[in-house]
Amino acid sequence: MSSTLESIHLDGSALEGGGQILRNAMSYAAILRRPVSIEKIRANRRPPGLKAQHAAGLILVSHISRGSNLEHAVIKSESITFHPGITAAGHYMADPQTAGSTTLLLQISLPCLLCLPPDSHSTLTLRGGTNAAQAPQVDYVQRVFLRFLRQHFGLDVRVDIKRRGYWPKGGGELHVSVPAIQRKLPSISLKDRGKVVSVSGIAYIAGALPQHLVYELRTAALDHLRADDYLTSVSDISVNILKDQDCLGSGMGIILTATTDTGCVLAGSALGVKGKGPKEVGEEAARELGRNLREGGCVDEFMQDQMIIFLALADGRSTVRTGPLTLHTRTAIWVAEQMTNATFTIEETVSENGPATSIIHCDGIGWSYTPDADPDA
Repeated sequence: MSSTLESIHLDGSALEGGGQILRNAMSYAAILRRPVSIEKIRANRRPPGLKAQHAAGLILVSHISRGSNLEHAVIKSESITFHPGITAAGHYMADPQTAGSTTLLLQISLPCLLCLPPDSHSTLTLRGGTNAAQAPQVDYVQRVFLRFLRQHFGLDVRVDIKRRGYWPKGGGELHVSVPAIQRKLPSISLKDRGKVVSVSGIAYIAGALPQHLVYELRTAALDHLRADDYLTSVSDISVNILKDQDCLGSGMGIILTATTDTGCVLAGSALGVKGKGPKEVGEEAARELGRNLREGGCVDEFMQDQMIIFLALADGRSTVRTGPLTLHTRTAIWVAEQMTNATFTIEETVSENGPATSIIHCDGIGWSYTPDADPDA
């Protein structure tokens, strides 16, 4: 089925100018059956153009959108054209044959699989890196992102880590279970962050790295958290250790999550890389969590941009208090307004300490599945 909607043309160098424009635009295009062309892809990156992970994500969406036509989805390409077909439930797989992020493959495909006929169900097998730089760690997806979807939208998406994969070999594998949306997504209101009641985390080590490193990492994170004036009233602070030998390559990292008495969950994380000691990794994650808490938002800086597509598809006005808007969030809002009829307004205030607290208002399109007509009509 070919779309009768006018094609949207996007400048891939706008704002953040990275892969996020590509992922969000492709998801909207498949869901709304709206043709899209994107030029200057990843123009703000060096080198520009598609990498293996981006191309694999595009091809994955083209398979979900059956009968679609995708052009120029090859490595180094700086433009693509996508004429969507009809999204269909099934089992899908993506493997960029690199350590490219599995969670970014999930990011581009998950909205498409959620927006299928009610009572349908799909599964994904995603291969590549599970804990990669410049992408959400799989632990963040499980502990923050999916919890957000369950709590606020009633979406019971499950991600099972079959094997972790690290740079440069990759080789990780995720199994994902995706039930379709049963009714219109509800609008949400998150304005009161509340008080932190607990902090938990996972420090992990894998492969051939010496085991003592992960204990040093955990100790550094715990020491920093317990010395943080913002968390002095929080007695429930713990970090578990995960030792994983069933993987390709070696890796180390940590994710910390703070839960508030209103149910908000915010995170801080860090990866071990060459030249960075375990103490530095642990402290980096603790500082990141502390910064997100001090900024006063109901979501952290990473959930900010990932929630935008769901607010745009939801029914009615959503309101979410965040910290300072990130460039990724501004980019996600820009793509949503180009691709849909959703509208966003932002309220920003500046505290005595300088950082802005923002409130995002979104009037969503109230998407629902329509078999034979465009759902955005």
